[in-house]
Amino acid sequence: MDFDYTPEQIQLRKAVREFARAEIAPHVMEWDEAQIFPLDAIKKLGRLGYMGSIFPEDLGGGGLGYIEYSIIIEELSRVDGSVGIIVAAHNSLCTNHIFKCGTKEQRERYVPKLASAEWIGCWSLTEPEAGSDAAGTRTTAVREGACWVLNGAKTFTTNAHYADVCVAMAVTERSAAQHGISAFIIENGTPGFRTGKKENKLGLRASDTGEVIFQDCRLDAAQLLGEPGHGFIDSLKTLDGGRISIAALAIGMAQGAYDAALKYSKLRKQFGRPISEFQAIQHKLVDMATSIDASRLLTYRAAWMLDRGERVTRESAMAKLFASEAAVSICNEAVQIHGGYGLIKDYPVEKFYRDVKLCTIGEGTSEIQRLVIARQLLKD
Repeated sequence: MDFDYTPEQIQLRKAVREFARAEIAPHVMEWDEAQIFPLDAIKKLGRLGYMGSIFPEDLGGGGLGYIEYSIIIEELSRVDGSVGIIVAAHNSLCTNHIFKCGTKEQRERYVPKLASAEWIGCWSLTEPEAGSDAAGTRTTAVREGACWVLNGAKTFTTNAHYADVCVAMAVTERSAAQHGISAFIIENGTPGFRTGKKENKLGLRASDTGEVIFQDCRLDAAQLLGEPGHGFIDSLKTLDGGRISIAALAIGMAQGAYDAALKYSKLRKQFGRPISEFQAIQHKLVDMATSIDASRLLTYRAAWMLDRGERVTRESAMAKLFASEAAVSICNEAVQIHGGYGLIKDYPVEKFYRDVKLCTIGEGTSEIQRLVIARQLLKD
């Protein structure tokens, strides 16, 4: 077992870090305050190959693995989690579902444009009445001749209002429960397909989260993604990789908050000396650093296994569960170390604290991760 990064991975981390500092850091608070979707930065990430990092080069991707992908998400999120989650939802949910389950024609039509960020992608599973209970989906797709007709609505869709392509799940056979859910590819501009409410969120405010609505939305049979009735099963497989990206997102924000807290503790003086010299502060920093390392090891183990073609349902859920909950605690302690200044927007920990909570909710809550892990343990 080798814990060293390759020279290429080290260079990748350096390149993404430099991009984040130059292209993202100067705008973070402006984007957050005004809820500005950073489209120009996303297009630049596409030109660098980061919007399709995990896809083959012959489809316009970067030909990288999940370890490299985790590095990209981590370094972007270390500066701004909003950018990290935009890239994650686009890559490991929308584009990856098409790549893994699509026909040759679907992969060739959609993956190159998504990998270059010519098109932005979104992925819609959650509904107002079907969150953790995704099998309770109410959106329907009814076959009418050569077409499918979709009716329903999805919520909490990342990139909703900026997406050129949406992958959405709909019920095609109600009596079959989760085995009666199918996936579809919907292009922006399709009659009967529109976006709805844009959510005004606690954190990750530069990322777009909103509704997508289907009202007698007619799709050609070629827009069915995967086998009929396999949409929910394929979604679970897609989420195995997606949870690695959420773990990396959490690690990045935790690292950013830790960096800020460490720096502040060395500068802030109380009772005539830096607060970093007080044991209470040192213990906080130690626990934060240890949790970040543990999170990273769990996440990179899952990424390494996925790159080897192994199933990672348990490992990705463990990584996502631990990293997200650890990151919430780390950002909380970063605010505490800053004291009153931790609540002030002039200091980055305030934003990390708001942003990081999503990681314990998105792509399966912590409670769902524990359920997933328990089922895997009990199968052994």
